[in-house]
Amino acid sequence: MHRGALSFALVNLGIATLLMLIFCPSCFLSLEGLKSLIPDFIYSFLISMILSFGGGKVEELYEKRVSWIYEPVKRLILTVATYMAYSFVASFIFVFAFTYLDGQFELSDIPWRSISSFTTTPMTVALVFMAIFTTASWLGEWRKSAIEAEQLKSERLAFQYQSLKDQLNPHFLFNSLNVLSNLVYEDADRSAAFIQKLSRIYRYVLDVQQEDLVALDRELEFARDYMALQQIRFDQSLQFQLEIQEADRYFIPPLSLQLLLENAIKHNVASGAKPLLIHISQEGNELWISNTFQPKSSLPPSSNRLGLSNIQKRYGLLGEREPTIQKLDDRFIVQLPLLRLS
Repeated sequence: MHRGALSFALVNLGIATLLMLIFCPSCFLSLEGLKSLIPDFIYSFLISMILSFGGGKVEELYEKRVSWIYEPVKRLILTVATYMAYSFVASFIFVFAFTYLDGQFELSDIPWRSISSFTTTPMTVALVFMAIFTTASWLGEWRKSAIEAEQLKSERLAFQYQSLKDQLNPHFLFNSLNVLSNLVYEDADRSAAFIQKLSRIYRYVLDVQQEDLVALDRELEFARDYMALQQIRFDQSLQFQLEIQEADRYFIPPLSLQLLLENAIKHNVASGAKPLLIHISQEGNELWISNTFQPKSSLPPSSNRLGLSNIQKRYGLLGEREPTIQKLDDRFIVQLPLLRLS
């Protein structure tokens, strides 16, 4: 509170000094000139204090009642009308008191017209103050509104992004348990190996659950484990190739590869006669995930759009360009942008 009062006084001292420079610059060239300015300086300082105090109170009055953002015209009219009315009344009372104490008139003979004319200069200063207060108030409220809107946007995007990531855990676990339930009746040893691989994979899923981005080399290691797990089930019917040069320099949204690999296996035939080949390679600043296109007849062509839509939305929420999808006669390709942390 003390610092605020001191700052308020210093600002008005500066305003009074500036007014003296404008009205009598030559007075500052001599000691006599400076002495002659003292009464006018005190007058200017006090009127400046009164007007700036009133401006602050007018802003406080309407700050929570009328918004600059939603009702700018109403706020401007009310601010101007209230402040100018205050300025006239306050200036008139001040001039009346100042001139009376200075012995310029007697109460029996009050020069109302003359006193009113003396309010012209304070009202001119009030107009300047009003412009400053109004501009500062509008800019302050606009900035506050913009910050709040950005915060809400960030919180909404974070919520949407987390919701997309939360879809992966139950989906991944459900599909893995489905595979395991079929495998356990076929081969106990392969089932045990599957469970060990699943444990490693699920640990990774839990580790990256709260991450927005994950290092590419970690995601590729996960992809190797995931495909090793799937090859326990499919044996030679599923083939996997990985060609990456600079995995340690890039990042991607976590579990993006899991969705794409799962889609490829789920929607394409994988048999001894028609092995499914999945190939991951790096092409510049993109990661290409391709698979032989041999769709199952029992699945509709659009049934793989959920996983792809999930990945596209996650890139969009991160503010990055979205993945590119190519469907060729014999190959299906998804190009994931590789990201760098700035």
